[in-house]
Amino acid sequence: MARIFQKAIQLKSTLRYTQVSSTHRLALTNSPFTIATSHFYPSRCNTRNLTTKNAEGPKSSPPERLPFTRVTKEDLDFFRSILPGRTITDPDLLESSNVDWLKSVRGSSEVLLRPQTTAEVSQILRYCNSRNLAVNPQGGNTGLVGGSVPVYDEIILSTALMNKVLSFDHVSGIVTCQAGCVLESLSQYLEERDYIMPLDLGAKGSCHIGGNVATNAGGLRLLRYGSLRGTVLGLEVVFADGRVLDCLATLRKDNTGYDLKQLFIGSEGTLGVITAVSVLCPRKPKSVNVVFLGCGTFENLLKTFQLCRGMLGEILSAFEFLDSECMRLLNTHLKLSNPISDCPFYIVIETAGSDPNHDSEKLHNFLDEAMNAALVTDGTVATEESKIKALWSMRERVTEALTHDGFTYKYDISLPVELIYRLVLDMRQHLGDRARSVVGYGHVGDGNLHLNITSPAKDPALLAAIEPFVYEWTAQRRGSISAEHGLGLKKRNYIYYSKSSQAVTLMGDIKHMLDPKGILNPYKTLPDHLT
Repeated sequence: MARIFQKAIQLKSTLRYTQVSSTHRLALTNSPFTIATSHFYPSRCNTRNLTTKNAEGPKSSPPERLPFTRVTKEDLDFFRSILPGRTITDPDLLESSNVDWLKSVRGSSEVLLRPQTTAEVSQILRYCNSRNLAVNPQGGNTGLVGGSVPVYDEIILSTALMNKVLSFDHVSGIVTCQAGCVLESLSQYLEERDYIMPLDLGAKGSCHIGGNVATNAGGLRLLRYGSLRGTVLGLEVVFADGRVLDCLATLRKDNTGYDLKQLFIGSEGTLGVITAVSVLCPRKPKSVNVVFLGCGTFENLLKTFQLCRGMLGEILSAFEFLDSECMRLLNTHLKLSNPISDCPFYIVIETAGSDPNHDSEKLHNFLDEAMNAALVTDGTVATEESKIKALWSMRERVTEALTHDGFTYKYDISLPVELIYRLVLDMRQHLGDRARSVVGYGHVGDGNLHLNITSPAKDPALLAAIEPFVYEWTAQRRGSISAEHGLGLKKRNYIYYSKSSQAVTLMGDIKHMLDPKGILNPYKTLPDHLT
């Protein structure tokens, strides 16, 4: 990799670089870049899809409790008979399962069930359906929209003990596992067999693959491997009445009838409980490089992305960005030092390939061109695993840093890629000094912005200023109000900003067909008037 810089040093622009171990430093000096000052301020939106039956408009507050049965001693006796030692009623043990990761939603469930098999899940749901007991399926509880915890006293059905790998095909790279497998553990299992998971998330140490599928998590590798809708080959799902749907296929091509598994990918546990998954996994790359670059403007960042896609092609696996406000929070709250000089915007690029020499040459040519075109102002390259992890932490730990900055309002938006940072700029102007921080980061490769707004404490007036402004702004540009986190509790009534009334009505019909009593993850995903 050191030879990348031998040619670059001959450029007309003044170039400096240093090398420490396998981490390389590059920069352009005397580059007068500033943040773009041109803003686009839309008028307030009268969104065409807002046709809810709620006369007061969309709400993110909890709805009224539906008339579900409350748990009795007889119910507990039944659960203990099929789950001895795995029916939890101790309030202290229930605490963490009642509160979401952001500590913004808190339920009051008094029962946590921990099945180990699909048969046990089937027994539980058959019984709960007959008794009209509401159930909250829960994986690693890393969701950010209040979809993974009870709203009231729903029974928590945890997949934590359903954590076995059922099979792995060394030829095709298809792994079949229970829904409770932790993503990081599954990744380690595959790496030992020279494969990797197509999904990588900052929460990989806690999240479950079943929850990932239920929310259609996107993550850092979507640019290279696509979404779970393409890499998940089969599912096993238990319906509300206890019936088990076995669509646990391991075929790359199966055009026989409807693709039923797609109903449950992204359904957030409202249509059925996913108990097992088969996933197509790529081979472990022999060559991985991570580049951390600084840009002076978002326009240059987009030009760098365009150049990157054209020159790195098949080895490009990730293109992420964060702004200077994110870097400030990382430094202030987590004491993470900026690996390069201060810049308005930062890029994390990962390449993964099978030929180190080939990959190194392509990366060298890209960096050469990016510097020659004055698109980047500073940067560093890592090839060692420890250095790669250090650079990735600058992107993956932004969410953690935000939790230390105060109460966080999180928005997961999908927009045309050229518009994603305009929302951050417009939100800053819209809120003025009412917010402590307004930051933007996310996946440039798929137009996914993570907009985060913090305040010293939960502030209803600030929330009213943010919503529905953020959804109106997104709807006007035909974006999605949820790119990869789902709708959960917090966004359920804003669904019409992204989906037509006909589409939402059809979703309600499917929900009623598969879960006529509405016991599965109630108050989530669908708007209140459909539940």
